Order: sequence, then structure tokens, then C-alpha cells
Amino acid sequence: MRRIDEGRLESDLGYRFGYLAEFIGFGEGDIAAIHESAPRLGPVVPSLVDAVYDKLSGYDATWRHFVPRQHGYEGELPPDVAALTMDHAQIQFRKQHLGRYLTRLVTWPYDTRLVEYLDFVGKMHTPKAGSPDLDVPLVQMNALMGFVSDALTATILGLGLDREAEVRTLRAFGKLLWLQNDLITRHYQDRPSLNPVE
Repeated sequence: MRRIDEGRLESDLGYRFGYLAEFIGFGEGDIAAIHESAPRLGPVVPSLVDAVYDKLSGYDATWRHFVPRQHGYEGELPPDVAALTMDHAQIQFRKQHLGRYLTRLVTWPYDTRLVEYLDFVGKMHTPKAGSPDLDVPLVQMNALMGFVSDALTATILGLGLDREAEVRTLRAFGKLLWLQNDLITRHYQDRPSLNPVE
């Protein structure tokens, strides 16, 4: 039986990621499948981003989180949710970030830098990093990750890969998104489960 230092899982990001990756079975073959998908997935990243933002804009519980200043955004803020249109500069800024995120998943080496980036993606949706005014409830992050997972699955199924490559790619992204989900939810520990609208 493998001994795991459970305290270290909470204090050592690399150890945590390594444990989860090993437990889930995310390894070099999965990373290769993700990287091999880059030439086909890269061109459809803009449509994936559009689909995500179309979904986010359909619910006040998700769209309201784009009214406060986003980390790194210097432009004019929308006065309220009603004024937040898809062509607003802050939404365009966020869409670029999501596009870069998806591109990094399929192009970057899976090393310490990427693990730290994936962890920051989780942290930046809380007041712990980025904007102190940005506090996205965990339920909304779960909704988003579920939608992204399904959208990626549908996209991969539409790439026309041979069956073996399709299965490898789907399984690799499935594992990766579970790893990402952990690096989101860990930043919600010891926090209230509800974030009421003020």
C-alpha cells in the first residue's frame, strides 16, 4: 500500500498534482494525446470560447461576475449586468484569457509552470488572487467546468479522429479536467458554501 502524506497534499502543490495524476491515471500517454490534438483543436478554440460565453451570458448568476473589474483589465467597467454586452471590452478581455487557457492546455509542457498556472486559474476566481471584488461561488465554477467538459467532448467527437485516437483524446481531457477541477475546488475550502447576491 502506498503511503500518502495527507498534510502535504494541502501544502505542496506539486505533490498534490502528482498524487492526483497518479491516482487518476493521467500520464505521458495522456499528455501526448492532448498535444497531438493541438493542430485540430487550435482552430476551433474561438468557437469554443464563444459557446462558453454564450452560456455564461444566459444566466444572471454567472454573468454578474463579469461586472466587477477583472484581474489585469484596465478599461471602463460596465455600470451593471444589463449594460454588459458580449462586445464590451471587459468581456473581450476575458474571452482572450479563456482562449489562451485552452491553447496552453494543448501546447504547454506539463511541468511545474503549467501546474502553477492551472492552480492560479482556480485561485483567480476567488478574492485570494486577482481582483478582491471577484468571488465566484463554487456552484458556478462547477457549472462552468461541466459545460466546458461537454463542449470539449462534443468538439473532439466532431474532429473526425480515428476511433483509437478519439478514445485516447477524450480520456486524456476527461482526466485533465478532473485535475483542473481539484485545483479550483481547493481554493474554496474553509469558505461559506453560499455567496448571496448583495
